[in-house]
Amino acid sequence: MKIGILATGITPDELLGQHGSYADMFVQLFNQADVCFEYEVFEVRDDHFPASAEQCDGWIITGSKFNVDENRGWMQQLKELILEIDGTGKPLVGICFGHQIIAEAFKGKVEAFDGGWGVGLHSYQLSGENSFIKNDVGSFTISAMHRYQVTEKPVNARVFAESDFCKYAGLVYGDNILTFQAHPEFNVSYETELVALRKGEVIPDDTADIGLASLRQEGAATDSVQVAGWMADFIRQQA
Repeated sequence: MKIGILATGITPDELLGQHGSYADMFVQLFNQADVCFEYEVFEVRDDHFPASAEQCDGWIITGSKFNVDENRGWMQQLKELILEIDGTGKPLVGICFGHQIIAEAFKGKVEAFDGGWGVGLHSYQLSGENSFIKNDVGSFTISAMHRYQVTEKPVNARVFAESDFCKYAGLVYGDNILTFQAHPEFNVSYETELVALRKGEVIPDDTADIGLASLRQEGAATDSVQVAGWMADFIRQQA
């Protein structure tokens, strides 16, 4: 099964050599979850788009340093591709920026959150319709790195994960689109280095310190491998 990774961003230069690109992180995560996909990466932020939604069996949209309200030309083209993918019924997974631009494509509202940045390890409660999750769990924890979030969900989206900080942390559209606001592909080491790198410059000191405390506490860990299994099951079922 071939998965097209629509890369809307890339790891900061200071961390790229050690941790790889965002696209690399998805491949590494699925490998850790013993999921065997083939991959093709499309650097859509550099206007490298697939010829059509039919080019791959399933799709993933990565996170990005860009905000959806910048409405760059490649973002407009990506929203058109999102609708095209949906029209084919092929599975699509969106992460962080991907979660947000999918919501925008379906007329939801995305904006800078009044509560500020969400960084570090965040836990989310499962709710609503989540039949694609086979594990008997009520919550999961993964890395967060965002100032923007979906504040009004599209009418065709269902909530499957939420928190006090992020009301629409996980959304499902129909049977073929699954999105997460936070980052299952970010491990604790990368998230720690990223928050430390952006502290003060991008992320307010006090917010960064709270995030770093969650990452540096004894036993700090994510449920990323479990979430990768959910994503893989969702993709396989809908392909």
